[in-house]
Amino acid sequence: MKFGFDIDDTLINLREHAFHLYNKKLQKAVPIEAYHSLTTLEIHEPFGLSDQEGSRMWHDSLEEIYYTDCSPFPHAVEVLNELKLEGHEIYYITSRPVEHCERTRNWLVKAGFPVDEHSFYCGMKDSEKINIIQDLGLDYYFDDKPAVLGTLMESGSKVLMKNSSYNLHIQLPRIHCWSELKKILLEDKK
Repeated sequence: MKFGFDIDDTLINLREHAFHLYNKKLQKAVPIEAYHSLTTLEIHEPFGLSDQEGSRMWHDSLEEIYYTDCSPFPHAVEVLNELKLEGHEIYYITSRPVEHCERTRNWLVKAGFPVDEHSFYCGMKDSEKINIIQDLGLDYYFDDKPAVLGTLMESGSKVLMKNSSYNLHIQLPRIHCWSELKKILLEDKK
């Protein structure tokens, strides 16, 4: 089978990592509960930043957000490696800016994710992911963003979302922890 994965907030806990960085950079102590109750992708509101200030903070912090010690979600690396060992194809489809593509791919490899030479797609807009997903003929695709998930209903792939506070309003099958994937696949075979 062919599996496709978004990276940020699907395989790695990027926004929570950025939330901690914001606390540090802004010398604040906004409780993590504020992050877990966000209903938007943007994380700046609990810090008292305007949309413009939040956008600037995010873009000015990308280097730190992307390449410091952001950790994969529990079991993500192990589960993807198991899929690869079983002979499945693994694809990564991220809308990270094109200037971050090579370093992101290298970061994934260093973190232990199974990345083949032609399995990494980067630098497209969120709305363009569907073209890659359809061209690859993915059996399963996993993402977290409501805007992306909404475009994939007609993709031909089984779409599952990585659960987050900002996507609770979307009615799609969810994955809360990557250790659940094997059970989901077994149920789909029935």
